[in-house]
Amino acid sequence: MNDLFEDVIGHEGVVELLRSELGHPAQAYLFVGPQSVGKETVALRFAAGLLGGDTDERARRLALMRAHPDLRVLEPEGATSLGVDQAREVVSRASLTPVEASRSVFLFPDAGAMTEQAANALLKTLEEPSAQVVFALVAESEDDFPPTVASRCRSVHMGRVPVAEIVAALVARGLSEDDASGVAVVSGGRPGLALALMSQPEVARFREMWLAIPREVTPHPGDGQRLAMDLLAELAPLVEQAVPVDLPKDKAQRARRRAEMSLLVSGLEILASWYSDAASLQLGGPIKNSDIDLADFTDVPPRRAVSSAEKVLDAVVDIQANLRRELVLTNLFASLGSEG
Repeated sequence: MNDLFEDVIGHEGVVELLRSELGHPAQAYLFVGPQSVGKETVALRFAAGLLGGDTDERARRLALMRAHPDLRVLEPEGATSLGVDQAREVVSRASLTPVEASRSVFLFPDAGAMTEQAANALLKTLEEPSAQVVFALVAESEDDFPPTVASRCRSVHMGRVPVAEIVAALVARGLSEDDASGVAVVSGGRPGLALALMSQPEVARFREMWLAIPREVTPHPGDGQRLAMDLLAELAPLVEQAVPVDLPKDKAQRARRRAEMSLLVSGLEILASWYSDAASLQLGGPIKNSDIDLADFTDVPPRRAVSSAEKVLDAVVDIQANLRRELVLTNLFASLGSEG
Protein backbone atom coordinates (compact mmCIF):
# COMPACT_ATOMS: atom_id res chain seq x y z
CA MET A 1 0.00 0.00 0.00
CA ASN A 2 1.24 3.47 -0.86
CA ASP A 3 2.56 5.64 1.94
CA LEU A 4 0.01 8.34 2.74
CA PHE A 5 2.77 10.86 3.31
CA GLU A 6 5.02 9.99 0.37
CA ASP A 7 4.33 13.22 -1.52
CA VAL A 8 4.78 15.51 1.51
CA ILE A 9 7.79 17.80 1.03
CA GLY A 10 9.88 18.03 4.19
CA HIS A 11 8.50 17.73 7.74
CA GLU A 12 10.04 14.29 8.32
CA GLY A 13 9.82 14.61 12.11
CA VAL A 14 6.16 15.55 12.01
CA VAL A 15 5.32 12.75 9.60
CA GLU A 16 7.11 10.19 11.77
CA LEU A 17 5.21 11.38 14.84
CA LEU A 18 1.84 11.15 13.10
CA ARG A 19 2.59 7.70 11.70
CA SER A 20 3.33 6.48 15.22
CA GLU A 21 0.00 7.83 16.52
CA LEU A 22 -2.34 6.50 13.84
CA GLY A 23 -3.30 3.51 15.97
CA HIS A 24 -3.80 5.44 19.22
CA PRO A 25 -4.41 9.11 18.40
CA ALA A 26 -5.03 11.98 20.75
CA GLN A 27 -8.50 13.45 20.70
CA ALA A 28 -7.47 16.77 19.13
CA TYR A 29 -4.52 17.99 17.08
CA LEU A 30 -3.61 21.57 16.30
CA PHE A 31 -1.40 21.90 13.21
CA VAL A 32 0.32 25.29 13.36
CA GLY A 33 2.86 27.06 11.17
CA PRO A 34 3.25 29.63 8.38
CA GLN A 35 0.94 29.69 5.41
CA SER A 36 1.55 27.21 2.59
CA VAL A 37 4.02 25.00 4.46
CA GLY A 38 1.79 21.93 4.08
CA LYS A 39 -0.30 21.91 7.27
CA GLU A 40 -3.60 21.11 5.59
CA THR A 41 -1.98 18.50 3.33
CA VAL A 42 -0.45 16.68 6.29
CA ALA A 43 -3.62 16.98 8.40
CA LEU A 44 -5.77 15.53 5.60
CA ARG A 45 -3.39 12.60 5.10
CA PHE A 46 -3.39 11.97 8.83
CA ALA A 47 -7.21 11.94 8.74
CA ALA A 48 -7.11 9.43 5.89
CA GLY A 49 -4.82 7.20 7.93
CA LEU A 50 -7.11 7.44 10.95
CA LEU A 51 -10.10 6.35 8.86
CA GLY A 52 -8.44 3.76 6.65
CA GLY A 53 -5.65 2.37 8.78
CA ASP A 54 -3.05 0.24 7.02
CA THR A 55 -5.41 -1.92 4.99
CA ASP A 56 -8.50 -0.04 3.83
CA GLU A 57 -7.38 1.58 0.59
CA ARG A 58 -10.93 2.60 -0.31
CA ALA A 59 -11.43 4.48 2.96
CA ARG A 60 -8.12 6.27 2.61
CA ARG A 61 -8.90 7.26 -0.99
CA LEU A 62 -12.34 8.60 -0.04
CA ALA A 63 -10.85 10.58 2.83
CA LEU A 64 -8.24 12.17 0.58
CA MET A 65 -11.11 13.16 -1.72
CA ARG A 66 -12.93 14.57 1.34
CA ALA A 67 -15.78 12.20 0.56
CA HIS A 68 -15.58 9.67 3.42
CA PRO A 69 -18.83 9.55 5.44
CA ASP A 70 -16.90 9.75 8.71
CA LEU A 71 -14.82 12.76 7.69
CA ARG A 72 -16.35 16.19 8.18
CA VAL A 73 -14.42 19.14 6.71
CA LEU A 74 -15.44 22.47 8.23
CA GLU A 75 -14.78 25.51 6.04
CA PRO A 76 -15.49 29.13 7.05
CA GLU A 77 -18.94 30.50 6.37
CA GLY A 78 -18.64 32.98 3.52
CA ALA A 79 -15.22 34.52 3.04
CA THR A 80 -14.06 34.95 6.59
CA SER A 81 -15.22 33.07 9.68
CA LEU A 82 -16.22 29.75 11.16
CA GLY A 83 -19.41 30.54 13.01
CA VAL A 84 -21.04 29.31 16.17
CA ASP A 85 -23.75 27.43 14.24
CA GLN A 86 -21.08 25.34 12.54
CA ALA A 87 -19.46 24.61 15.89
CA ARG A 88 -22.77 23.52 17.36
CA GLU A 89 -23.31 21.23 14.38
CA VAL A 90 -19.92 19.65 15.09
CA VAL A 91 -20.84 19.14 18.75
CA SER A 92 -24.05 17.43 17.69
CA ARG A 93 -22.42 15.20 15.07
CA ALA A 94 -19.56 14.26 17.39
CA SER A 95 -22.04 12.41 19.60
CA LEU A 96 -23.16 10.14 16.75
CA THR A 97 -21.77 6.67 16.01
CA PRO A 98 -19.40 6.59 13.01
CA VAL A 99 -20.94 5.30 9.77
CA GLU A 100 -18.13 3.03 8.54
CA ALA A 101 -14.87 3.57 10.39
CA SER A 102 -14.05 3.03 14.04
CA ARG A 103 -14.00 6.80 14.59
CA SER A 104 -15.12 10.12 13.12
CA VAL A 105 -12.66 12.86 12.13
CA PHE A 106 -13.46 16.57 12.04
CA LEU A 107 -10.98 18.61 9.98
CA PHE A 108 -10.85 22.42 10.21
CA PRO A 109 -8.50 23.56 7.38
CA ASP A 110 -8.84 27.21 8.39
CA ALA A 111 -9.47 26.91 12.11
CA GLY A 112 -7.89 30.31 12.75
CA ALA A 113 -11.05 31.80 11.25
CA MET A 114 -13.12 30.39 14.13
CA THR A 115 -15.01 33.06 16.05
CA GLU A 116 -14.62 33.20 19.82
CA GLN A 117 -18.23 32.07 20.20
CA ALA A 118 -17.58 29.08 17.93
CA ALA A 119 -14.43 28.14 19.86
CA ASN A 120 -16.32 28.30 23.15
CA ALA A 121 -19.11 26.14 21.72
CA LEU A 122 -16.55 23.55 20.65
CA LEU A 123 -14.76 23.63 24.00
CA LYS A 124 -17.25 21.40 25.84
CA THR A 125 -16.66 18.59 23.35
CA LEU A 126 -12.90 18.97 23.75
CA GLU A 127 -13.26 18.89 27.52
CA GLU A 128 -15.22 15.63 27.40
CA PRO A 129 -13.22 13.55 24.90
CA SER A 130 -14.68 10.57 23.09
CA ALA A 131 -12.59 7.67 21.86
CA GLN A 132 -14.62 7.72 18.64
CA VAL A 133 -13.79 11.31 17.64
CA VAL A 134 -10.58 13.04 16.50
CA PHE A 135 -10.33 16.74 15.75
CA ALA A 136 -7.69 18.19 13.41
CA LEU A 137 -7.44 21.99 13.52
CA VAL A 138 -5.16 23.89 11.14
CA ALA A 139 -4.01 27.45 11.88
CA GLU A 140 -1.00 29.71 11.75
CA SER A 141 -0.62 30.07 15.51
CA GLU A 142 -1.92 28.73 18.80
CA ASP A 143 -2.70 32.36 19.61
CA ASP A 144 -5.56 32.23 17.08
CA PHE A 145 -7.63 30.42 19.72
CA PRO A 146 -8.65 30.97 23.33
CA PRO A 147 -6.04 29.31 25.57
CA THR A 148 -8.70 26.89 26.82
CA VAL A 149 -9.06 25.46 23.29
CA ALA A 150 -5.37 25.35 22.34
CA SER A 151 -4.41 23.71 25.63
CA ARG A 152 -6.70 20.76 24.91
CA CYS A 153 -5.02 19.97 21.59
CA ARG A 154 -1.75 18.27 20.82
CA SER A 155 0.18 20.98 18.97
CA VAL A 156 1.98 19.88 15.81
CA HIS A 157 4.42 22.62 14.81
CA MET A 158 5.32 22.77 11.11
CA GLY A 159 8.03 25.24 10.11
CA ARG A 160 9.40 26.23 6.76
CA VAL A 161 11.20 23.61 4.70
CA PRO A 162 14.87 24.06 3.73
CA VAL A 163 15.36 25.34 0.19
CA ALA A 164 17.45 22.27 -0.74
CA GLU A 165 14.56 19.93 0.09
CA ILE A 166 12.11 21.97 -1.98
CA VAL A 167 14.56 22.05 -4.90
CA ALA A 168 14.97 18.27 -4.78
CA ALA A 169 11.19 17.77 -4.71
CA LEU A 170 10.63 20.12 -7.67
CA VAL A 171 13.40 18.46 -9.69
CA ALA A 172 11.76 15.10 -8.98
CA ARG A 173 8.56 16.58 -10.43
CA GLY A 174 10.29 17.56 -13.67
CA LEU A 175 11.74 21.05 -13.17
CA SER A 176 15.31 21.84 -14.14
CA GLU A 177 17.74 22.53 -11.30
CA ASP A 178 17.88 26.25 -12.14
CA ASP A 179 14.11 26.66 -12.36
CA ALA A 180 13.59 24.65 -9.19
CA SER A 181 16.10 26.83 -7.34
CA GLY A 182 14.32 29.99 -8.46
CA VAL A 183 10.91 28.73 -7.40
CA ALA A 184 12.28 27.48 -4.06
CA VAL A 185 13.72 30.90 -3.24
CA VAL A 186 10.47 32.65 -4.13
CA SER A 187 8.47 30.20 -2.02
CA GLY A 188 10.44 31.15 1.09
CA GLY A 189 10.40 27.60 2.44
CA ARG A 190 6.69 27.04 1.72
CA PRO A 191 6.21 23.80 -0.28
CA GLY A 192 2.58 24.57 -1.06
CA LEU A 193 3.49 27.87 -2.67
CA ALA A 194 6.39 26.26 -4.54
CA LEU A 195 4.11 23.60 -6.04
CA ALA A 196 1.54 26.23 -7.02
CA LEU A 197 4.16 28.33 -8.81
CA MET A 198 6.43 25.66 -10.30
CA SER A 199 5.09 26.07 -13.83
CA GLN A 200 4.73 29.85 -13.84
CA PRO A 201 7.24 31.81 -15.96
CA GLU A 202 6.60 35.00 -13.96
CA VAL A 203 8.45 33.47 -11.01
CA ALA A 204 11.78 34.25 -12.68
CA ARG A 205 11.13 38.00 -12.29
CA PHE A 206 9.93 37.85 -8.70
CA ARG A 207 13.28 37.87 -6.94
CA GLU A 208 14.77 40.41 -9.38
CA MET A 209 11.83 42.73 -8.76
CA TRP A 210 12.32 42.79 -4.98
CA LEU A 211 16.10 43.04 -5.17
CA ALA A 212 15.77 46.09 -7.44
CA ILE A 213 13.75 48.07 -4.88
CA PRO A 214 16.74 49.57 -2.97
CA ARG A 215 17.78 51.34 -6.18
CA GLU A 216 14.28 52.70 -6.80
CA VAL A 217 13.12 54.04 -3.45
CA THR A 218 12.99 57.79 -2.75
CA PRO A 219 11.84 59.75 0.33
CA HIS A 220 8.71 60.98 -1.49
CA PRO A 221 5.41 59.25 -0.54
CA GLY A 222 4.14 59.63 -4.09
CA ASP A 223 7.05 57.60 -5.41
CA GLY A 224 6.51 55.04 -2.68
CA GLN A 225 2.87 54.69 -3.61
CA ARG A 226 3.70 54.29 -7.30
CA LEU A 227 6.28 51.63 -6.51
CA ALA A 228 3.81 49.83 -4.20
CA MET A 229 1.08 49.83 -6.86
CA ASP A 230 3.49 48.61 -9.54
CA LEU A 231 4.68 45.84 -7.25
CA LEU A 232 1.16 44.66 -6.39
CA ALA A 233 0.26 44.72 -10.08
CA GLU A 234 3.26 42.50 -10.84
CA LEU A 235 2.22 40.12 -8.08
CA ALA A 236 -1.39 39.81 -9.23
CA PRO A 237 -0.78 37.18 -11.97
CA LEU A 238 1.24 35.01 -9.59
CA VAL A 239 -1.50 35.26 -6.98
CA GLU A 240 -4.15 34.19 -9.48
CA GLN A 241 -2.05 31.31 -10.77
CA ALA A 242 -1.48 30.06 -7.22
CA VAL A 243 -5.23 29.61 -6.73
CA PRO A 244 -6.56 26.22 -7.91
CA VAL A 245 -9.18 26.42 -10.64
CA ASP A 246 -12.85 25.57 -10.08
CA LEU A 247 -12.89 26.53 -6.41
CA PRO A 248 -16.16 27.93 -5.04
CA LYS A 249 -16.11 31.72 -4.89
CA ASP A 250 -15.66 32.01 -1.13
CA LYS A 251 -12.91 29.39 -0.97
CA ALA A 252 -11.14 30.95 -3.96
CA GLN A 253 -11.21 34.31 -2.20
CA ARG A 254 -9.58 32.81 0.89
CA ALA A 255 -6.99 31.01 -1.23
CA ARG A 256 -6.22 34.22 -3.09
CA ARG A 257 -5.74 36.11 0.16
CA ARG A 258 -3.41 33.42 1.52
CA ALA A 259 -1.38 33.32 -1.70
CA GLU A 260 -0.93 37.09 -1.75
CA MET A 261 0.11 37.06 1.91
CA SER A 262 2.70 34.32 1.31
CA LEU A 263 4.13 36.04 -1.76
CA LEU A 264 4.36 39.42 -0.05
CA VAL A 265 6.09 37.94 2.98
CA SER A 266 8.54 36.06 0.75
CA GLY A 267 9.25 39.21 -1.25
CA LEU A 268 9.83 41.30 1.84
CA GLU A 269 12.20 38.67 3.21
CA ILE A 270 14.15 38.80 -0.06
CA LEU A 271 14.29 42.60 0.24
CA ALA A 272 15.48 42.34 3.85
CA SER A 273 18.22 39.96 2.71
CA TRP A 274 19.53 42.67 0.33
CA TYR A 275 19.96 45.14 3.19
CA SER A 276 21.46 42.44 5.42
CA ASP A 277 23.97 41.66 2.66
CA ALA A 278 24.82 45.36 2.31
CA ALA A 279 25.69 45.60 5.99
CA SER A 280 27.50 42.26 6.12
CA LEU A 281 29.65 42.89 3.04
CA GLN A 282 30.87 46.27 4.28
CA LEU A 283 31.73 44.78 7.66
CA GLY A 284 33.64 41.85 6.16
CA GLY A 285 30.95 39.19 6.54
CA PRO A 286 29.31 36.71 4.12
CA ILE A 287 26.44 37.57 1.78
CA LYS A 288 23.43 35.59 0.61
CA ASN A 289 22.74 37.24 -2.77
CA SER A 290 26.08 36.55 -4.39
CA ASP A 291 24.81 37.24 -7.92
CA ILE A 292 24.22 40.95 -7.18
CA ASP A 293 26.77 43.55 -8.31
CA LEU A 294 28.76 44.06 -5.11
CA ALA A 295 29.10 47.79 -5.82
CA ASP A 296 25.35 48.17 -5.29
CA PHE A 297 25.69 47.09 -1.68
CA THR A 298 28.06 49.94 -0.86
CA ASP A 299 25.46 52.59 -1.70
CA VAL A 300 23.88 52.14 1.74
CA PRO A 301 26.06 52.61 4.86
CA PRO A 302 26.09 49.59 7.22
CA ARG A 303 24.16 51.26 10.05
CA ARG A 304 21.45 52.42 7.69
CA ALA A 305 21.36 49.01 6.00
CA VAL A 306 20.70 47.31 9.34
CA SER A 307 17.97 49.84 10.14
CA SER A 308 16.41 49.29 6.70
CA ALA A 309 16.38 45.51 7.15
CA GLU A 310 14.57 45.99 10.46
CA LYS A 311 12.00 48.26 8.81
CA VAL A 312 11.34 45.63 6.15
CA LEU A 313 10.84 42.91 8.76
CA ASP A 314 8.50 45.24 10.68
CA ALA A 315 6.48 45.52 7.46
CA VAL A 316 6.23 41.72 7.39
CA VAL A 317 4.53 41.89 10.80
CA ASP A 318 2.15 44.59 9.54
CA ILE A 319 1.27 42.57 6.43
CA GLN A 320 0.59 39.49 8.54
CA ALA A 321 -1.64 41.61 10.78
CA ASN A 322 -3.80 42.20 7.68
CA LEU A 323 -3.14 45.93 7.46
CA ARG A 324 -3.72 47.44 4.02
CA ARG A 325 -1.01 46.09 1.72
CA GLU A 326 -0.67 49.23 -0.41
CA LEU A 327 -0.39 51.50 2.63
CA VAL A 328 2.19 49.28 4.36
CA LEU A 329 4.34 49.11 1.23
CA THR A 330 3.99 52.82 0.46
CA ASN A 331 5.13 53.80 3.95
CA LEU A 332 7.95 51.27 3.87
CA PHE A 333 9.34 52.41 0.53
CA ALA A 334 9.20 56.08 1.52
CA SER A 335 11.01 55.25 4.76
CA LEU A 336 13.68 53.19 2.96
CA GLY A 337 14.30 56.10 0.60
CA SER A 338 14.70 58.69 3.32
CA GLU A 339 18.10 59.91 4.42
CA GLY A 340 17.34 59.45 8.13
